[in-house]
Amino acid sequence: MGLFNHLKSALKKTKDVLRTDVRDLLKSGEILDEAKLEEFYRGLITTDMGVVAADDVVTALRKEFGGRTVHPEKIWELVRERLRAILVGEGHSAWNKDDPLSPLNRAASGPTIILVSGVNGVGKTTSIAKLARLIHKSGAQVLLAAGDTFRAAAVEQLTMWSQRIGCGIVTKPSGSDPASVAFEGCDQAVNRQMDFAIIDTAGRLQTQQNLMAELQKIHRVMGKRVEGAPHESLLVLDATTGQNGISQAASFSQAAGCTGIILTKLDGTAKGGVVVAIRQKLGIPVKYIGTGEQIDDLQVFSADDFVEALFDDI
Repeated sequence: MGLFNHLKSALKKTKDVLRTDVRDLLKSGEILDEAKLEEFYRGLITTDMGVVAADDVVTALRKEFGGRTVHPEKIWELVRERLRAILVGEGHSAWNKDDPLSPLNRAASGPTIILVSGVNGVGKTTSIAKLARLIHKSGAQVLLAAGDTFRAAAVEQLTMWSQRIGCGIVTKPSGSDPASVAFEGCDQAVNRQMDFAIIDTAGRLQTQQNLMAELQKIHRVMGKRVEGAPHESLLVLDATTGQNGISQAASFSQAAGCTGIILTKLDGTAKGGVVVAIRQKLGIPVKYIGTGEQIDDLQVFSADDFVEALFDDI
């Protein structure tokens, strides 16, 4: 399955919501009145794209087509244009969806250090493995650091993934200071002349202030070993949480200086519109999306492909 078709498949539940709630409102030859615009607004909201984005789209439709005869193809093209405008922020235009490393901020010299954080159960460890796989397949050298020292199972899982991918891993005994693991990962990445190092962290709730403070400490320690580290701070969010993911992103962004998001479980939700809300409210770009459970089910986020896949065949 090609990447675009894979994305279409992942967005099926979100598309079904749009198809059910929205498509029948826009019948050719009818008048686009306020009642239809209000129903259209509610349909967009059900995808969790957020009030601001839905307002933006409906305001554009009202201005361009309100009170006029419906031409569905013109309306859908305007919807696509407005959502692209929201999603295509700074940096997006430079990303090459065929180059899996293009979204990543890179170190000017030496290893690029990537910090990964998120709440429990979002698929963080698996996402790290998928990202490491993308990097490894591109021909670059990548090292993992198992910073979730509170859960032996997390270390074992990441070790298993490192063996399957064929990359190195830094581990320490259970209960070790996570910041020391992060420092060791950075140190070994330099000494072993790695291209990338990915540092895992323990899952934590954004309300756990002591653990959020620990995340800040990890962030600081990395910079003491490698200048500018972390060069990329990725937050893993579960798409099924919808709008709740935005509050998570805001808190983690403050603690870890998030520069990008990996959005997981997009194939298991009708709330795929949350991609739009995250970008618009927080200004943090979604850089990668998880489209399935397999090791290769991670792809570069493309605003154009996302919008086309969401509205294709509607």
